[in-house]
Order: sequence, then C-alpha cells, then structure tokens
Amino acid sequence: MADLAATVATEFAGYYRKVAAELHEWVDPLPQEEFWHRPYAYGNSAGHLVLHITGNLSYYIGARVAETGYVRDREREFTEARKLDKEEVLEAFDRTIDMVVASVRAQAPGDWMAAYSGEGEPEAANRLAIFLRCAAHAYHHVGQIIYLRQELARQADQKAISA
Repeated sequence: MADLAATVATEFAGYYRKVAAELHEWVDPLPQEEFWHRPYAYGNSAGHLVLHITGNLSYYIGARVAETGYVRDREREFTEARKLDKEEVLEAFDRTIDMVVASVRAQAPGDWMAAYSGEGEPEAANRLAIFLRCAAHAYHHVGQIIYLRQELARQADQKAISA
C-alpha cells in the first residue's frame, strides 16, 4: 500500500505541475489587457479562469485538506471587475499549485482514503477523489484558456485585415 500511495503522490504532483506549466504557456504571452478581455459576451476571460482555478484549488485542497483557512468567494472568481495585475494573479496561482503539491506529498498511505467533504463536491467522498477531481477540473479550464487564446489571436488577425 505504501508503494501505491507514493506512486499516487508522485503522479498527482507531476500532473499538477504539468497543468501549471501548460497554463503558463498559454497565458504568459498575453498582455495585461488581453488577459482580462472576454472575446465572447457570454464567456470568461483567461484572467477570470485563472482566478477560478486558483479559488477552486485553494478551497477544495487548501481549506479542506491542508487547513489553510482559505475562504472562497466563487462568484467573484468570475465577476472580478478590477483588472488585477496579471503577474500578481499568476503568482497567486503558482503559490496555490505549490500548496497543492505540498499537500499531495504530505499524504500518508492511509490519508488517501480519509473521509472528505466540501461544499459543492458531494461526489468526492475521500481525499483521493478530491485530488483527482480538482486535477481534472483545472485541466478542463486550461483547455478553455487555450481556446480563448486562439480566439483572441483570430480576432486580432481579423482586426488587422480590416484596418
């Protein structure tokens, strides 16, 4: 069981680092204005998605597993009107990933099956489930960021052609 627990921790830590690296690959080149631009009236900006991923991980893993005391304002993750400094938002995201990886590595073999509860996650009954669900959720939103980045480039190309 200890070998399985160590493998699970190693794989989760690597996966969360991969998610962070891919997020950075797509958002780092964006200027501040594009980071917060919503290319669709009904959708999110890359910046809001980074706030959401950060809030999700900070609550479900930070507050509920690592006991950081984080208090989530989920609505604000999507509605923040101030165009916060992109570098500060990304630094908060990176600190959150560091916390998640440290939490993953801190799990003893028996911890993975420890009971878990978190508001809005009734399906995650144990820690293994919440680490898995949060990893999938984060990567889902990285996929959305990739799509947004491609749409921003398409819109810029159209604007250049029209000019």
